[in-house]
Amino acid sequence: MSQDPPLFLGAAEVERLLQRASDLVAPLETALANFSRGPAGGVVQPVRTVVPVPEHGGFLGVMPAYSAEDDALTTKLVTFYEHQEDSSVPSHQATVLLFDPRNGSLRAVLDGSVITAKRTAAVSAIATKLLMPPSAEVLCILGAGVQAHSHYDIFTELFSFKEVRMWNRTKENAVKFAGSVTGPVQVCSSAQEAVIGADVIITVTMATTPILFGEWVKPGAHINAIGASRPDWRELDDVVMKNSVLYVDSREAALTESGDVILSGAEIFAELGEVVKGTKPALCGKTTVFKSLGMAIEDTVAAKLVYDSWSAGN
Repeated sequence: MSQDPPLFLGAAEVERLLQRASDLVAPLETALANFSRGPAGGVVQPVRTVVPVPEHGGFLGVMPAYSAEDDALTTKLVTFYEHQEDSSVPSHQATVLLFDPRNGSLRAVLDGSVITAKRTAAVSAIATKLLMPPSAEVLCILGAGVQAHSHYDIFTELFSFKEVRMWNRTKENAVKFAGSVTGPVQVCSSAQEAVIGADVIITVTMATTPILFGEWVKPGAHINAIGASRPDWRELDDVVMKNSVLYVDSREAALTESGDVILSGAEIFAELGEVVKGTKPALCGKTTVFKSLGMAIEDTVAAKLVYDSWSAGN
């Protein structure tokens, strides 16, 4: 008996089925907690395998995971390139394969770029909800790419900031970003100008050396560090890393992949999932860093939600 061909969902269809990253917050909180429970949580996920493409300054990442709670099995294939000669090509591109966990057959092939952007922003929002200072008023975003957009969308939906600041190495991209969103964004001429006095800081850059320095950071601020996903890349300097309480999505991944963690020697206080499940405290009165590397289980949860939404409509 022949199998039905797998479903293909392109970027536009995934966007239609997952319009708001905030829809991922509750299921991702559950997934993060399950991951941090270890084997009892029913999450099977190795650290991502990364294949360098040195001739072209790129990398191919392979990210498989299984969630017993969702009974979902996926693998994400993601490429990321440091310096794109063609600026029309995104620095990150991804595809998610969703399998039937009962027999291993391929159910769906989904555009992974939309999923990656929205699940990453949703996890940052979870960290921020738990760790940001009370009465936070100023949001700072360093970077103006896809992740900057997804973070801006969910952060302005879920939180009430009085001011949003942005800096990008190419100022015209920051100006373009500010003109493309619905709310006011102050484009700053330097990262320092954007950071000083900010209560919540998001770094979403392709930087390989620090662009955020501890002397600029307001005591008690919360930082979501999204970029620098290689062991020799940095976004944050040693002062930030050593003077903050450090939370991560995965200890194992952070100690394998994060240059900010490895090169600074900063001590990891907790996984975010440990805070969600209540076994480690959220020290929101202190300066905090959430180092996000992105986990395969986040893609699994998001892909399953998209697939189930499509199935319900068909």
